[in-house]
Amino acid sequence: MIDWLQHSTGGLLTLSGLAIALLLVLIIRLKVEPFIALLVVGLTVALAAGLPVEQIVGSAQKASGTLLENGFGGILGHVAAIIGLGTLLGSILEASGGAEVLTRTLLRAFGEKRAPLAMGLAGLVFGVPVFFDIGIFVLAPLVYAAAKRGGRSIVLYALPLLAGLSVMHAFMPPHPGPVAAAGLLHVSLGWIIIMALAVAVPAWFLGGVLFSAWVGKKVVVPVPEEMLAAAEKLRGDQSRPEPPLSLVLGIIAVPLVLILSGTFGSILLPKGSAALGVFAFLGTPAVALTIAVLLAFWLLGYRRGMTREQVTELSAASLRPVAMILLVVGAGGFFGAVLSATGVGKALSTSLADLGLPVIALSYVISCALRIAQGSATVAIVTTTGIVAPVVGELGYSQPQLALVVMAIAAGSIIASHVNDGGFWIVSRYFGLSVKETLQTWTVLETILSVVGFAVAALLSLVV
Repeated sequence: MIDWLQHSTGGLLTLSGLAIALLLVLIIRLKVEPFIALLVVGLTVALAAGLPVEQIVGSAQKASGTLLENGFGGILGHVAAIIGLGTLLGSILEASGGAEVLTRTLLRAFGEKRAPLAMGLAGLVFGVPVFFDIGIFVLAPLVYAAAKRGGRSIVLYALPLLAGLSVMHAFMPPHPGPVAAAGLLHVSLGWIIIMALAVAVPAWFLGGVLFSAWVGKKVVVPVPEEMLAAAEKLRGDQSRPEPPLSLVLGIIAVPLVLILSGTFGSILLPKGSAALGVFAFLGTPAVALTIAVLLAFWLLGYRRGMTREQVTELSAASLRPVAMILLVVGAGGFFGAVLSATGVGKALSTSLADLGLPVIALSYVISCALRIAQGSATVAIVTTTGIVAPVVGELGYSQPQLALVVMAIAAGSIIASHVNDGGFWIVSRYFGLSVKETLQTWTVLETILSVVGFAVAALLSLVV
């Protein structure tokens, strides 16, 4: 039995399935932190697969080169700086009032009749540098005001915004999910950005524009007066001068342009040229984000009245939540390294070849199942990537193909948000929706974004 479990294709697949089941039991039933659950399951699978203890954790004299150290260090060395810098960039953009400037400008440009579309575009643009929940916190008061002026359901204005924030958080660096998946699959973030735009914009249009316009007429929810009062109080507290729109958009664009320049420079410029070296350096994600953060600190912070103490406090506060994200990502890297060491990758690739099931479809299905079961998009992405990384390693995929696998995993990670997802309750609370109304609107919206995102990724995979 043990020999079958450790060395046969069926046994390795069974071991992988049991590992996922154990992970879900720990997170869902026993409420164990995902970081601890991934670590425990990774160690358990490694021992059950018969891997030597020295290979797993090393010895008292030497711990370097082990699955535990390499699994954590390999992925965190790639993503820690990117996630931390992206968080800092989002925090200074939010604190400077850049989100309000962007949204108000769009509302004026589009007018009251097209205010929902303006809210959606605000979510799409501002969703690049800021986390999903921070985007809601900053932009929700503007949704309240627009819905009150328009005299229509708050759903009509909230869903386009939520769609924009959601697709950017799911698909676009520097958000933790796509950055972690790119690190585990060794994909250039330039290709991730290109494919994210190709996938996210159609998903946002179908879900955030078309579906939102339809369901906003069916589910009518007036803006509660206490929300309007809170919005007025928040606006009344803003004493610092607001930055111009061009500055906000420019700072958001800086890291994206630099990273894409590095990616295309490596394709178009001659090897060994000085220009290639410059583009490669500036296009390195950590370098590009560092430049953007320094510009944001100076142009949006110090030059607009922030003191050094305020900037320091803002930075420290914004980085505190990143610690648990990085621990989950690191534990996911360890879990993936264990699965790779057991040989389950070769077993899965053989089984897929027999079934004729594409890796991109398998990635999406696994990610969907994990998301629905345990609620966390980041855990779904990290765990799914760890499972499919050994398979992808056997297939010799190109960078664009790997980026599309990341898109499929990210698409699965946002499907069917329901009561086990913290985002579900944030949406319900901030926009005054009942559980039933949130299921009718937000849950369906997330499912549309997921399905459309995967469909676009799958279609693109046929031509790249």
